[in-house]
Amino acid sequence: MHKIYIFLFMLMVACVGCELHLKPNDTHDEDSEVCLHRYDRIQSLYLTTGDYSALQQMNLVYPMQTRTLIEDVLKLGRVNESDINTKFLNFYQDTVLQALINEVEQQYANVDDINKDLHRSFDRLRQYLPTISFPMVYSQIGALDQSIVVGDNTIGVCLDKYLGRDYPLYQKYYPADQRKTMTRSMIVPDCLVFYILSYYPIPNDVDNWQTVCDFHIAKIQWLVNKVVGRTVFKTAYVNTVAKYMKNHKDRDIARLLETKRLP
Repeated sequence: MHKIYIFLFMLMVACVGCELHLKPNDTHDEDSEVCLHRYDRIQSLYLTTGDYSALQQMNLVYPMQTRTLIEDVLKLGRVNESDINTKFLNFYQDTVLQALINEVEQQYANVDDINKDLHRSFDRLRQYLPTISFPMVYSQIGALDQSIVVGDNTIGVCLDKYLGRDYPLYQKYYPADQRKTMTRSMIVPDCLVFYILSYYPIPNDVDNWQTVCDFHIAKIQWLVNKVVGRTVFKTAYVNTVAKYMKNHKDRDIARLLETKRLP
């Protein structure tokens, strides 16, 4: 599968700071339970202590995740460069990033609630879109650049972007509207939105592209609201889709996401 990048400006109506990286050879057993693999804990151990065994585990157990983090999220260079491990370690010695690592460790010491929500939500998603595979979901600590990184059957969650709307560092750098989405409760909805988007990308060969884009995202957000069982996304476009589907209850959802026609 060719690598596809959907840049942030294309997703203005969705969650700010999310990016898709579709990579080859990323597989996951679609019959296994969806839960959060704690890559961030191994990453944190290496970045705070320089533990070489943790680095080995990152490279041997999670090679794709490590490559994606270093090359695509942080953009530090290629993983096969001779000094890349030193660059990686030194990058995170910044006091702000060390504070983020510490905060992630505290806030996400327990993720049972997230695992329960992930498993339930992806089970429900398969009821609406049976051809979608269960992804391998893992947590990592970025550098406040991305929230969700989606690969072929993988979802990387950057926990540093979900530390709460009142987290002091966020209040310094992010507007109030954006901080509303930087909460623990948004992790699963964001995972769903961008994973579905990797299966049903925004049409790019249409007239009036921005409106088509807005409605395409709204269709996905409407579906995510149904899957998680709560109204997470509230926009005029989502309301329009909801009204349309209320009057077309027999509408196939996969066809809805595939069509370029507006509701």
